[in-house]
Amino acid sequence: MYKPKLEKDIRCPLEYGLDIFGGKWNSRIICVLAEKKTLRYGELRSEMVNITDAVLASTLKELQGSGIIRRQSYDQIPPKVEYSLTEKGASVVPILQSICQWAGAHHKEDTAHTMKQCKKCDYNGRQI
Repeated sequence: MYKPKLEKDIRCPLEYGLDIFGGKWNSRIICVLAEKKTLRYGELRSEMVNITDAVLASTLKELQGSGIIRRQSYDQIPPKVEYSLTEKGASVVPILQSICQWAGAHHKEDTAHTMKQCKKCDYNGRQI
């Protein structure tokens, strides 16, 4: 796994939070797993759009290292691995939903490119 040459200089809780669920793919993976509960790698890959295998694998390792997702490996042939949110990961979901609601109120919606999981929240704060 890639190790940065310099340690991250996180000085406040907000920086920590943005480091965990910020970025292009972290929040998307969290939202997909929140919706689907448990997915194998191939299933997760098919839920994502425009992500390479290398980036998905790397992002999953980062989220696992941060305690956001759980990787369950089964000792069988063929190998079976499942990904799901940890309790810590599930606790991020309401925050991401709030950000989604705020963004929906201030950003023009592009329904052709909206993820299926995003359609769970409307912009008035109600669950659909």
